[in-house]
Amino acid sequence: MNLLLFIIVLIVSFVIVRIGAIAFQLTGLEWSLAKFQALSCFTSTGFTTREAELITSDPRRRRIASVLIVLGHAGFVTMIATFANTIRPRATKLSIPFVPAYVPPWLQPWMNLVIIVAAIYIIYKVFTNTKLARKLTDALRKRIIKKEIIKSVSREELALATGGYGVSKIQVSEGNAIVGTALSESELRKDDITVLAIIRDDNTIPNPAANRKILLGDELICFGKLDIIRKRLA
Repeated sequence: MNLLLFIIVLIVSFVIVRIGAIAFQLTGLEWSLAKFQALSCFTSTGFTTREAELITSDPRRRRIASVLIVLGHAGFVTMIATFANTIRPRATKLSIPFVPAYVPPWLQPWMNLVIIVAAIYIIYKVFTNTKLARKLTDALRKRIIKKEIIKSVSREELALATGGYGVSKIQVSEGNAIVGTALSESELRKDDITVLAIIRDDNTIPNPAANRKILLGDELICFGKLDIIRKRLA
C-alpha cells in the first residue's frame, strides 16, 4: 500500500510541475525557463537572483510560485513518509505471479527499492521524452486557457539588473491605444520605454525611426521598467 501511494504521489508531483510550467509559460516565460522555474518552486531549489526577479516582479507568477511551493512541501513530506514505510523490513505475503508467497523481511526493502527506482525512471521518461508528454501538456494547456485560470499573454522578458529594468518582447494586440500611431506619438518615451526593434511579418526593423507607425500584430522589443512596460503595452 505504501509503495503504491509513493508511486501515485510521484506521478501527481510530475503533473503538478507540468501544470505549473504551463501556467508560467502563459504569463510570458519561455518554455524551457518556465519548466525550470516550476521545478525550482516545487522543490524550493535552483533559484538565481536574475531569474527569481522574473517571478517576483509579476503578481500572477508570484501566486503560481506560492501554490507550487506549498504543494511541493506537502508532496515532499508525503513521499518521505511513504518511502520510509516502504523500505522498512517486515514479513509480508505477496500475491504476485512467479514470486514466492512469503518474502523474508531482509529482502522486501530491496525489492521495493528496485521497484521505486524503476518507477522513477519510467515516470521521468514518460513525462519528458514521449508523445504522451506532449499530448498531456497540450491537453492541460487547452484546459487552463479554456477555464481562463491563467490568461495567455504574448510577452517574453529578460531582467537585466536590479531595479526592475529589462528587455521585453510584446505583441501589439487589438484595442491597444498605440495601434496606428507613430512612435513619436505613442508617448512611450515619457514612461522611459525605448523601442529597440519592431518585428513585423518575420522582418526585423532595428532602431525604428520616430515616424515609424505601430501596426496591429507588431512585436515590439522594448527596454525599460518591466512593470511599466506591462501596464502600457500588455
